Amino acid sequence: MKIALDPYMHRHLSLPEICRLTKELGYDYIELSPRADFLQWWTRPRVYPERIQTFKQALKQHNVGLASLQPMYRWSSPYRDEWEVAIDNWKRTIEIAVDMDAPLLVSEFGRGGSPERSAADRTGSHTAEACENAFWRSMDVLVPLLEREGLTLSIEPHPEDWLERIDPAVEIIKTINSPAVKCSYIAPHSFYYADDLAESIRATQGLLAHARIADTFNHKASSQLRYIVNPPGSTARVHQHLNIGEGEIDWDVFFRTLHECGFDGVLSSCVFAWEEQAEASSRFMRQAIQGYVDRYWG
Repeated sequence: MKIALDPYMHRHLSLPEICRLTKELGYDYIELSPRADFLQWWTRPRVYPERIQTFKQALKQHNVGLASLQPMYRWSSPYRDEWEVAIDNWKRTIEIAVDMDAPLLVSEFGRGGSPERSAADRTGSHTAEACENAFWRSMDVLVPLLEREGLTLSIEPHPEDWLERIDPAVEIIKTINSPAVKCSYIAPHSFYYADDLAESIRATQGLLAHARIADTFNHKASSQLRYIVNPPGSTARVHQHLNIGEGEIDWDVFFRTLHECGFDGVLSSCVFAWEEQAEASSRFMRQAIQGYVDRYWG
């Protein structure tokens, strides 16, 4: 098992400094989420040979591994131009993963087209069905490349995606039917995935390669008044990425069920809430995750 740090709260640091800090905080692995100087959101990676060489040297110098990379492109966009750009960016990212010796890519099923375009669309083309069909076209292109390069892609349903629940996500991954495509379970999205935490984790058994660790509150609790969003009936999706113990996830159920399912993948600390105390938060999460790993995996 790899316990990794998502260094988003530390993104003001350079990549070499991220490697240094990751080790100082007690982690042996990095999960590199999007950042402007590497895998930029939605656009072509800002990556060139010198940057790769410098990053790899820093990883080696600080004895830190690159557990995963997170590309975020509009591969589920029903708009052909956006979809084509996304596929070009995915192809480049696969090349970068090979150069970086990063075996795992993690991403989301996707929200579809760009928000401005989809919100203004009056043609009816931006539907969940159209987004899913665009996603399947992406799989037709990318899965053979992933298989050829020996990479694993782990996908998660995300609040506001065309797919938010875990059961249909697992069905789609099984339908892809490739050893290169696995499932991610993102703890702070648990209350969107299903109502039963243990059952939703068990649904991923045999496919789960990656889990993100952060706490959240149950937005459906208190007669769905845990959060009050105005105007009533808003389709906003609200969740947090808090330190363990600050929300409502039952962490004993979470880790015990992972162990029962034979999980042995990447566990990443993925807290976003406390940039003003980012180092303390990351240290706390490293210790808390290790405590549960020791309890259930020995």
